Amino acid sequence: MLVVLVIAGRMALPYAVLHYLNGRMQTMGAYRGHIGDIDIHLWRGAYTINGLVIEKVDGKVPIHFLNAPHTDTAISWKALRHGVVRARIDFYNAELNFVDGRGGGESQTGKGVDWRDQIKHLAPIRLDEINVHDSTVTFRNFVSSPRVDLKATDVNGTLANLSNASRANGTVVATADIKANILGDAPLTMKASFDPLQNWGDFKYELVVKDIVLTKANDLVRAYAGLDFAAGKGDFVMELESHDKTLSGYAKPLFHDVQIFSWKQDVEQDHKNPLQIAWEATAQGLSWIFKNHDKDQLATRVAISGRLDQKNVSTWDAFTGILRNAFVKAYSPTLEKLKPDPEKK
Repeated sequence: MLVVLVIAGRMALPYAVLHYLNGRMQTMGAYRGHIGDIDIHLWRGAYTINGLVIEKVDGKVPIHFLNAPHTDTAISWKALRHGVVRARIDFYNAELNFVDGRGGGESQTGKGVDWRDQIKHLAPIRLDEINVHDSTVTFRNFVSSPRVDLKATDVNGTLANLSNASRANGTVVATADIKANILGDAPLTMKASFDPLQNWGDFKYELVVKDIVLTKANDLVRAYAGLDFAAGKGDFVMELESHDKTLSGYAKPLFHDVQIFSWKQDVEQDHKNPLQIAWEATAQGLSWIFKNHDKDQLATRVAISGRLDQKNVSTWDAFTGILRNAFVKAYSPTLEKLKPDPEKK
């Protein structure tokens, strides 16, 4: 009889866990989630979540926030070797979608949910590590002209030391190390260190994108900077640091063989209006004046600074607003402020 009860309990366990998690994810605030199926592997202390979907419920966003077809939650053997029991989550072939719109109802940033609390429900023991395998992150704007659909593919990376972190000077240091391809095959690397126990505590962030084919960024640049590229390649570097709610850093695009204005593309093919043509021709002229002609390259450095504790503005809104302004300055208005590199005169 006992054996029968154990077998019955084992068979019922996945359904009970599935029912519990689906119930929890219906009350997430601005988002709700659903899991299709769960497989439990008692022999290795793990369970697999199949068909995890999270979508925004307030506003009108025509795409899910997260689609994770296969997620594995297991005991972290790395943490276990240090004598503590911690969990590790692995996301496989997941897709995360950020959306920019005219307001909160048309935007999707993940704001409105305590995601650390939600992850605790997926990993009922303390979480030490999150791994991402062969996944995709997109940035979309469905209301801009043109629409923006920027993808980072082949996303692989690790967020480590999330709970079993050593304290130094009173802070807990976790790390993120992520690689991906963006705009087709431009390699992206991102590294960060942060305190996982605080909301928007001190952090450091580094982003490097190499070998960008600039014409592949045209939808993004047209939507946010009002111009486009006819030719050229580029690299993009960004470093950010936050201390006591003060954000500082820089963004630095470096363009090679850049051509902003093309009569054939802009006039004969795209039939742009005279103001657009004049703006792009002016930008092209300024870039020619200030570029390094020996190497046929154009570079600028955009300072990034601001407070993350602005009154009547959420920390996330302040952060994204600062970065948006920096991006637009990097690709358009700062052209008229460029100076020749003193080392290349």
